[in-house]
Amino acid sequence: MKREADWVENGPDVLQDLFGNYVPADLVTAGASSEAMGNLMDASQDIASRFEGIRDAWEATQFTGYGEAVSLIAKHIYGLDELTGDALALAQDKVKTIRTPGKRHHILHDLANLDHIQTDDFSWQCTPDTSGPDFFLYDLSWAIFCNGQVDPSAIHAETGVEVKDLASLKHGMDALFAKHAPCAIAVKSQHAYNRTLNWIKRSDADASAALNAVLTQPAADLDEATRLCLGDWCWARGVELTIEHNLPFKIHTGYYAGNNRMPVHRIPAGNMCALFSEYLDAKFVLMHIAYPYNDELVALAKHYRNIWVDFCWAWSIDPYSSRDFLRRCIHAVPSNKLFAFGGDTGWPTSAMAYAIQARNEIRRALEAEISDGYLTEKQAMALATRIMNTNQYDCFDVHGTRANIAKAA
Repeated sequence: MKREADWVENGPDVLQDLFGNYVPADLVTAGASSEAMGNLMDASQDIASRFEGIRDAWEATQFTGYGEAVSLIAKHIYGLDELTGDALALAQDKVKTIRTPGKRHHILHDLANLDHIQTDDFSWQCTPDTSGPDFFLYDLSWAIFCNGQVDPSAIHAETGVEVKDLASLKHGMDALFAKHAPCAIAVKSQHAYNRTLNWIKRSDADASAALNAVLTQPAADLDEATRLCLGDWCWARGVELTIEHNLPFKIHTGYYAGNNRMPVHRIPAGNMCALFSEYLDAKFVLMHIAYPYNDELVALAKHYRNIWVDFCWAWSIDPYSSRDFLRRCIHAVPSNKLFAFGGDTGWPTSAMAYAIQARNEIRRALEAEISDGYLTEKQAMALATRIMNTNQYDCFDVHGTRANIAKAA
């Protein structure tokens, strides 16, 4: 979720709002040209002609999960039941009323009906958001370390620790957590976009040699084995620090955003079994239901006590499979290990649409459970409350984080 200034001062026009989420990937898959996609997001051009360039691709995409979200934004924010060039041009005036101070919070809290949000903004700092410090909570990013990348100057600037060897790197990591963990709601890494999720326990000697190479050689000269060795070591230290500071560790699993670059052998959550077994006291939040390896995730969540399953983004990737996955989890996984929703998108309007999708699909799944005789209506309502609210408060220290943010203000 982008910050208040991004929304108010540098936010989208109507087309950038409607299509500034995950749907461009489906439009490209449907045949939209790179030129048409570039024009779609170019606010200096005419709205009707920008839409016309992707109209055929939109017609083919409108019933996917990504496409459905666009239609929900159009309906609930702009009052549009159908997308046409003329209607979109007229809807542009609405943007002026929603891109005002406080509207971002209003859309997320009052329209999407979210208790709070948790955002990874790709940084160590979890700077309190003055537009809603109790509502906008932030993750401490660990992706760079998991990728086997170390920036000594950045660590020194943030902590005063000069990284020269493995011991000083660990000292720098300790200092980052000491400084930023109190205001963090979790730790997050999406290194699956850059490397395999397969984790191997590394010795200090091997990691030290890898770090020396990272510190002394040009990045272009480093081989994958060196990056993976140091990345696995840093990943493990991050997990140890989350245990020490009582923070869940969120990990991107499964499907990639975008197009034409998804080596599927790297993304299954099962690649991390050695990590799960090594750190049983950690809280691993596995995101996006590891789609399309969601059946495997049912087994992992059933077997490992330290795994929580997060449906964030999944309802929009594939609503039908996500609904089926929820039903499978109900009958195989203890229900206190499920988190029902996460928007995973930059604009509040898209998060609102994704929240509507999630509620619709959760309702359909629970209605089917009732219809098939597995649950009573009372049981289904209690289960919905558990997976949509109770479980999150049990796993994340929301109250403690809010208190620390208040102290830091």
